[in-house]
Amino acid sequence: MAYVSPKEIALIIGVVAACYWNSLFCGFVFDDVSAILDNKDLHPSTPLKNLFLNDFWGTPMSEERSHKSYRPLTVLTFRLNYLFSELNAVSYHFLNVIFHAVVCIVFLKVCKLFLDNRSSVVASLLFAVHPIHTEAVTGVVGRAELLSSIFFLAAFLSYTRSKGPENTIVWTPIALTVFLVAVATLCKEQGITVVGICCVYEVFMAQGYTLPILWDTVLQILRGKGSIPYCMLQMLLKLIVLMFSTLLLVVIRVQVIQSQLPVFTRFDNPAAVSPSPARQLTFNYLLPVNAWLLLNPSELCCDWTMGTIPLVETLLDVRNIATISFFCFLGSLLVFSLRYPGDSSKTVLMALCLIVLPFIPASNLFFPVGFVVAERVLYVPSMGFCMLVAHGWRKLSSNSVLRKLSWIFLSLVLFIHALKTLQRNWDWKSEYTLFMSALKVNKNNAKLWNNVGHALENEKNFEQALRFFIQATQVQPDDIGAHMNVGRTYKNLNRTKEAEESYLVAKSLMPQIIPGKKYAARVAPNHLNVYINLANLIRANESRLEEADQLYRQAISMRPDFKQAYISRGELLLKMNKPMQAKEAYVRALELDRSNADLWYNLAIVYIELKDPTEALNNFNRALELNPSHKLALFNSALLMQESGDARLRPEAKKRLLNYVKEEPQDANGYFNLGMLAMDDKKDAEAETWMKKAIKLQAGFRSALFNLALLYSQTAKELKALPVLEELLRYYPDHTKGLILKGDILMNQKKDIRGAKECFEKILKMDPNNVQGKHNLCVVYFEERDLLKAEKCLVETLALAPHEEYIQRHLSIVRSKIASLGTGEASVIPTEKAKAAEGGKATFANLKEVKNEQKATRTPDSSNKNKGQGKAKKHEEKNNTDKETKKKSTREIKDIEKKRVAALKRLEEIERILNGE
Repeated sequence: MAYVSPKEIALIIGVVAACYWNSLFCGFVFDDVSAILDNKDLHPSTPLKNLFLNDFWGTPMSEERSHKSYRPLTVLTFRLNYLFSELNAVSYHFLNVIFHAVVCIVFLKVCKLFLDNRSSVVASLLFAVHPIHTEAVTGVVGRAELLSSIFFLAAFLSYTRSKGPENTIVWTPIALTVFLVAVATLCKEQGITVVGICCVYEVFMAQGYTLPILWDTVLQILRGKGSIPYCMLQMLLKLIVLMFSTLLLVVIRVQVIQSQLPVFTRFDNPAAVSPSPARQLTFNYLLPVNAWLLLNPSELCCDWTMGTIPLVETLLDVRNIATISFFCFLGSLLVFSLRYPGDSSKTVLMALCLIVLPFIPASNLFFPVGFVVAERVLYVPSMGFCMLVAHGWRKLSSNSVLRKLSWIFLSLVLFIHALKTLQRNWDWKSEYTLFMSALKVNKNNAKLWNNVGHALENEKNFEQALRFFIQATQVQPDDIGAHMNVGRTYKNLNRTKEAEESYLVAKSLMPQIIPGKKYAARVAPNHLNVYINLANLIRANESRLEEADQLYRQAISMRPDFKQAYISRGELLLKMNKPMQAKEAYVRALELDRSNADLWYNLAIVYIELKDPTEALNNFNRALELNPSHKLALFNSALLMQESGDARLRPEAKKRLLNYVKEEPQDANGYFNLGMLAMDDKKDAEAETWMKKAIKLQAGFRSALFNLALLYSQTAKELKALPVLEELLRYYPDHTKGLILKGDILMNQKKDIRGAKECFEKILKMDPNNVQGKHNLCVVYFEERDLLKAEKCLVETLALAPHEEYIQRHLSIVRSKIASLGTGEASVIPTEKAKAAEGGKATFANLKEVKNEQKATRTPDSSNKNKGQGKAKKHEEKNNTDKETKKKSTREIKDIEKKRVAALKRLEEIERILNGE
């Protein structure tokens, strides 16, 4: 086994670090967004088994939209990154650089099997600095290539030890090889191709056959002129074991994808859906294109789909010359390596195996893939390329005339490649820089124009984004997604007419339904979102709700398993006040995806509309089982528990609200409702703290200000309530309850009759029929000792509320007082007589406090917590706070009645005093 010295390891690590140090400053871009940011399989709350049920992007393998890329071990390393640093991109990039260094070291060990020590180091250094690797190393999703390559090379190295003395078989390395092949395949699918390389190694290296010798031996056996040699029997046995294990892995892999190939469209890979001979000519032309990228990586591009490489449609296309030249060169190398014995031919053969076999799954020659060219899939094939270059360099450097020139050429190539790699890394810093660099190479790819637009859109630069989206429609007029992007951007710019026109253009480009033919086979599932987007746009117009519903139903008719259509339709049906139909839509969506926490949340909202809080709470709980940090479910389930009036639910409600404020520490609504819970539990100091926190986060928070003032008034801190009420009325001058509470405090605590009178008069100016305001103004007249005016006021109040007994009693008291004083004295009570009536003030004040005792309702005035497209209307918005029409709970009404009875008893005592008893 070849030995790698510590100096060689240090050299390789140093070169890798020098080339990729700046990758640590890059973020998550392109495919990283789907694989890392949007992938729930990375979260610790997701069961580990999901990694083996879902594809690389977190989509269940059973779903049609799955890409069928099964790489659970790679996702597991992402999950470990998330466990230690969550979404800190530095750790992900750092681990990729380490893996690349490991690959380079293991590759050096492989090279030493076929090259001399110096050439092996050259091959490894060329591999370490090659710019084609930036997508695999600097792009986080390229980790699949890195991990697969480590186990790929390890499996091959293990197999090279399977030949014992006198051509015996050593089974332990073979067993280890099979295991490592399985691990490599679980990192990325191409890992299985190492079996082919092991087979070639066994026949042409371990056994020393050349193609002519092997052919002669087989002919001799077939003609019966000789028996099968022992060494060939041993070789066949090893090959059978390898092939059987490979077949088993393939069967398992087919079972995992449920015998379904992923669905790709002509936008992903135009040649795959082209007729013959364009399909074959184009796929064959792509081989020299990939070879050229290895030879001259000066123009690299992150996306080669759509119109990047025009189709080769005829035999007369000049590009066919490149295809023919490539196959001639490849064929000559293959003939040399198979026909002639010697170390040189063996090196060339192994280099060709490393180039060709790992590339076969991505070649489009046997089955279509979702791309035209992808630089990261050249990671392993570049190993063979580097071996060929190093081998050629050794031939040149052995010539005394060319030795110096070969060293200069090698140094120049290494230096230029290293600089190119360093410069290319900066392109991956952000999505904008990445896609703009791609547009410099290729302006005929509409996807690149779209992606630059998306990057600008994420920065809220909608005007600039619109320019790129429109350019995408011009480059590819039939690109449905580009027209959808234009429509969405127009909507963000509040240009709804243009948005609708763009969506209609996209809709017109959708393939028509053909009876008996599966619709999904002819359209990308995400393109069906045009119906959702168009419906969401027009439903803003109340007169077009039925039209929006028709669009949702049309999308469902095309794809009965289109979950998003059911979700959006359920939201619309709620808006149309059809909760039963909304329930049916969400239940149907749950049949398609029972693990979607948002769906359970939306169904809970429906049950709230159906006045079934118990079932609503059950569905909130299901959402939280699936996603314990589901913010809206935490918030609204806590409100539901709070509003139930069941004291047993308050601890759990508090726990959920505390979790909510942990998730949303800047949302004042969470702190406000914690304050309301504390008020219910009579924890006044705690309630005060939470209310102040809510007000600090949201200045002018209507409900928090009023309830804090109410808390002070109920805990004998009326003077502390006054500045809070002043702040409330500064933001909301027409706040009736605030004015009543302020008037009470001014009259009873500050003895400011005039200030109280102004509050009550303002209420009546806004609402002449406000009974509380009118009654309290009558009390002010009584305080001013103007009994005739108080009597007239109470008569008017009684006319507004003829069944209110306390108004009748107060009117009787005032009339009795007028009678006792005489008509002439009734307009002003003498000072010495007024003292006898002082008890009456407390009675009236007590009654007013009882009337005003009701707290503001439990939910905040407003909320901006929109969960995105497809969410039901939020419960916190539905239950608007401080509404004057909010009905009191049964418990609160009983409390009010008890206090009213107590007040009436005290009133009887005052009556006896006034009557001189």
